[in-house]
Amino acid sequence: MCDEQVGGRLAVESIRIDKWLWAARFFKTRGAATGAVVGGRVHVNGVRVKPSKEIRPADTVEVRIGDMHWTVVVNGVADKRGPARVAATLYDETPESLAGRERCAEERRLTRPPGADLAPRPTKQARRRIQALRRSRRSGRRDGTSEV
Repeated sequence: MCDEQVGGRLAVESIRIDKWLWAARFFKTRGAATGAVVGGRVHVNGVRVKPSKEIRPADTVEVRIGDMHWTVVVNGVADKRGPARVAATLYDETPESLAGRERCAEERRLTRPPGADLAPRPTKQARRRIQALRRSRRSGRRDGTSEV
């Protein structure tokens, strides 16, 4: 790493991509960030990279997590994970990426969840009627009533 002293502290000019993804709060753990990079879900400047790839400000990073796809430009680097407000200053999301994520979120909101077309669970009374109907069909009766 190329470091220089600024105001008594070391300022980091470049950092590993997996460590940056963790510090920028794209992933909860360094291990998850490393797994994403190794799995090919992270590209730097349009190229698939290894976890040890050093990134610098002005690099473009593409991250895919599940259905979500981010394209961000690196503003700064940090080697420690800080508060979310600080993490948000480490990158700027491109307008195309932001529009795509919003469109994807809207589509998810509008689609029906699996099983939504199924009826709700039957009530106790409805279950008893279903059971009576099944018993009557086994005995040969079709109307579900008992003989008096």
